[in-house]
Amino acid sequence: MHEADDAYMGFLGKDELTALLNELHEAGRAAARVAIESIHAAGGGPIAELMRKIQWDEACWQTMLIRRIIALDGTLSPKADASYNEAMAIADLGERIALLNRSQGSVARKLHGALPRVRDGRLRADLAEKLRSLEDNIALIDDVVTRNS
Repeated sequence: MHEADDAYMGFLGKDELTALLNELHEAGRAAARVAIESIHAAGGGPIAELMRKIQWDEACWQTMLIRRIIALDGTLSPKADASYNEAMAIADLGERIALLNRSQGSVARKLHGALPRVRDGRLRADLAEKLRSLEDNIALIDDVVTRNS
């Protein structure tokens, strides 16, 4: 009954919330994998350091997302976001990182739009913190890409 009330009041229902968390999980897994591959391709320097930070951040957020999906009795998606294959098809590291940044921006916009519809205050706070982390990383990538162009 509570789930129907949430949906009726404009909040995400359990299935919608689980789908959102899985989508964030898939995108984060893809971003972490792209970051790892980009660390190796960069071989060192500011781009490699930034990719290490992004990989670490995404790994940390994966833990929160997995925990939240399980708490909703949801099924964890085994998929990785298609952006991984798209990014890894790009040989030029700068172009690959630019695509990663656009993908992160897309995730940030989706998360920003969904936050007001998350009823659970603790989950909303976790997701708001993830959004801040995404926005910080997007700005850092913009800065590093600009300086290295």
